[in-house]
Amino acid sequence: IVDQIFIGNSEFDFLGTAATGVVFPLLIVTQAFSWWIGDGCAAQLSIEQGKQETSKAKRSIGTGIVFVFVISIILLIVALTAKEPILKLFGATDLTIEMASSYLTVLAIFFPFFMLQNMMAPVIRSDGSPIYSMLCLAVGAIVDIILDPIFIFVFKWGIEGAAWATVIGQVVGLVVVLVH
Repeated sequence: IVDQIFIGNSEFDFLGTAATGVVFPLLIVTQAFSWWIGDGCAAQLSIEQGKQETSKAKRSIGTGIVFVFVISIILLIVALTAKEPILKLFGATDLTIEMASSYLTVLAIFFPFFMLQNMMAPVIRSDGSPIYSMLCLAVGAIVDIILDPIFIFVFKWGIEGAAWATVIGQVVGLVVVLVH
């Protein structure tokens, strides 16, 4: 959403907004998988903490991390190999397909980072650190907000600059997750 605001106010105007918009459903799919697994791990963590059996919770979280990684690699491969048909399915046109494709390429390469960050947020929240969980997500968004205008307007990287700002924010957010 942040990318769309900055891209929409750049030389790419409404076509750039449309190009980032057709990629958005893929990001929602990756988030859905991440939250599905993360919420399951968080519930399991709560149950095991209540029973004083944290070793089982650690195993569940480890399994969740592996599962997210495998799914993220599958989604990355699908997104990169079937990029054009998927983008057209979500509404890309001849005017937006090239921009959407370059935007998706950068984002897809970082699906594992994005998905792990989103999977771990509910786990951290369930571990009794809701403020830290929110911080993990907020830090990434703040980095994206700071880097978007720099990459788009100063460096003139356009749509790819917006994508790079987003993935750098996600990686920073993941680092904050890993610190926990």
